[in-house]
Amino acid sequence: MNTERLLAMTDGVIAVIITIMVLELKAPAGTDLQALHESWPVFLAYVLSFIYVAIYWNNHHHYFHLVRKVNGAVLWANFHLLFWLSLVPFSTAWMGEHPFAPLPTALYGASLLMPGLAWVVMQRTIFRAEGGRSPLQSVLGRDAKATISPLLYATGIGLSFVAPWAALLCYAAVALIWLVPDKRIERITEHG
Repeated sequence: MNTERLLAMTDGVIAVIITIMVLELKAPAGTDLQALHESWPVFLAYVLSFIYVAIYWNNHHHYFHLVRKVNGAVLWANFHLLFWLSLVPFSTAWMGEHPFAPLPTALYGASLLMPGLAWVVMQRTIFRAEGGRSPLQSVLGRDAKATISPLLYATGIGLSFVAPWAALLCYAAVALIWLVPDKRIERITEHG
């Protein structure tokens, strides 16, 4: 089967995730700059999570330009990814309401780690579904970003209990690694 329905479902779920996150942003109780300043942790958590969700959507969009075959296993792997992404609004809200608290910061890291692992599972499921001639696999080879990211997340989760600000730096570092889509995929989709 082709990828159209899978992509449409993914687009819809990601749109709902972003909507839930933005609805969690509450206007400050006061009307002065101090009231607005007190909301910065919630806004910062939202911005980081929005960037993460956008990165997943962007990379998903790029990757599926190279996917020729979708089967039941790929569909379930995609839903596995979407499940973990759907939990990001909860962890975002909790961390934003309790800035630099160890457990919310660690849970936030876990909510980023799990979609990262699900991403790797989805990639490998696509590779298996397409057999030895997967265009995606031939472009990615050993995906260094997908290998390094879980290590940074795990480091951040551990740091949450010692230095939560350092954990957030780990999470932001992963976002920076993934911010620019894979140029190899862009080159192939532009010429293909």
